[in-house]
Amino acid sequence: MVILTDERASSSSSTHQWNYDVFLSFRSKDTHDVEKVERWRKTLTEAANLSGFHYNDSYTESEFIERVIKEISRTKSNHEPLFVAKHPVGIDIRAEAIELLLNMESNDVCMVGIYGLGGVGKTTISKAVYNRIKNLFEGSCFLEDVREMSKINSDKILLQKTLLSKILHRTDLNVYNVSEGTNLIMQRLHGKKVLLILDDVGDLKEVENLLGKYNWFAPGSRVIITTRNKQVLTSLGIDHRRIHKVEELRQCEARELFIKHAFQASKYGEDYSELVEHIICYANGLPLALKIIGSDLCGKNIHEWKSALEKYKNIPHKDIQEILKISYDGLENFEKEIFLDIACFFKGYNKDDVVNILDSCKLYPDYGIGKLIDKCLITLRYDSGPGYDSLSMHDLVQQMGREIVQQESEELQQRSRIWRYEDAHKLLTGNMGSNKIRSIMLLSPERTEVSLKANVFKRMKNLKFLVGNVHFGEALDYLPDELRFLEWRESPLSLSSKCCLPRQLVVLKMSKSNIILENVVKQGFHMKI
Repeated sequence: MVILTDERASSSSSTHQWNYDVFLSFRSKDTHDVEKVERWRKTLTEAANLSGFHYNDSYTESEFIERVIKEISRTKSNHEPLFVAKHPVGIDIRAEAIELLLNMESNDVCMVGIYGLGGVGKTTISKAVYNRIKNLFEGSCFLEDVREMSKINSDKILLQKTLLSKILHRTDLNVYNVSEGTNLIMQRLHGKKVLLILDDVGDLKEVENLLGKYNWFAPGSRVIITTRNKQVLTSLGIDHRRIHKVEELRQCEARELFIKHAFQASKYGEDYSELVEHIICYANGLPLALKIIGSDLCGKNIHEWKSALEKYKNIPHKDIQEILKISYDGLENFEKEIFLDIACFFKGYNKDDVVNILDSCKLYPDYGIGKLIDKCLITLRYDSGPGYDSLSMHDLVQQMGREIVQQESEELQQRSRIWRYEDAHKLLTGNMGSNKIRSIMLLSPERTEVSLKANVFKRMKNLKFLVGNVHFGEALDYLPDELRFLEWRESPLSLSSKCCLPRQLVVLKMSKSNIILENVVKQGFHMKI
């Protein structure tokens, strides 16, 4: 900032004379470097043409000084860097990747989208990018928590006022409603080369409330949108080549980040080595989990570490659960059902089979699974062996989904999905079924025989998915009519003459079964066997 006194600021001729005098004094020191002299000339001309603070009788001297101090403080505060992370492991290389997408050499307006799983580092990376390039713009603004701040009108208006004040360096702008704020942003910021980062955007409307038609930016402006939902970026019309998915940390990066949080140093006792590897495996590259668990275990002894690890495997850390569950809470009801079915039952299964099964449940899986992929809750993984796409998801996302089901009720029979062998065994041997149960997985770690009543599934009228590998003591005489998927592995499943396969069955996967397949065919079922 250049502050001119009243004598220098009030007269154009005196200003240029000052510029000339200073230029001559510099020139005398170095007359050989022509380029340097020209740079001096240009810089001094720009400085001389700056409008200064005019001190006149309308201010007292103390008021004038206070005005100057406020202006300096305001300008300085806008250039303060954002706090990125206590331990920014792997951030620089990821920030550089975003800078490449921004194509800073171009004078075109450029929008870049960053998406990924909650807690994967989108905000941290975008803050690092902001710090690296913000000084290249006339104005810059980083808006955090856009999704959360867009839930009520007063917060929407606060976001708009924050954007205006950051770019215009003014705090006296009044915004009375969202529509007025949107128009004011377009009018006041039009023509300015700006850097805008909208962090954690939930849907398209949130961007429109802030930027309107978002086609008014001056040349050279850059806009970055971070979100958990790729569809938001597609709907904004962002070029797919400028949409970047943030992946989990590599194992070496994950280890470094965890160690820095857990030990506050790079070295630790060998007796912790195995536990460190178990925790890194559990976190599966998610920075959020590595940071939270590392901080949670910092300063604890090895017995506490072992106990905590067992706890994490059975009960997720509440802070991790809370962040990941945000994505689930934003789903429509049919999407929630699909997500929980995959988390509790169909992870690793052939996507096409699951689509057929869930389609018979009227859950619109082609559409729903696509939305879950966009929201980074599930992924597709090609299995070269069988040659198909299988459904997958991050281990902590799966645990989040299963914890939601666990919280449905303390009573097993009142939960919708049962996947733990111990729980399924207790439920079936205790004959505790109910209409609430949607799926059961009875997979014993070793071959075993379980004594069940022949009509054990009689109370489970809404049971849709059943998988097992145990041998029942007697033949079953009832399977629910709603059953869509039946898989029995490595052990026979005996059905009595009273038991018919449900007519809505879509997929039957069996080996070493006592079911007579010829009878199944005669019944005219449209299923995959």
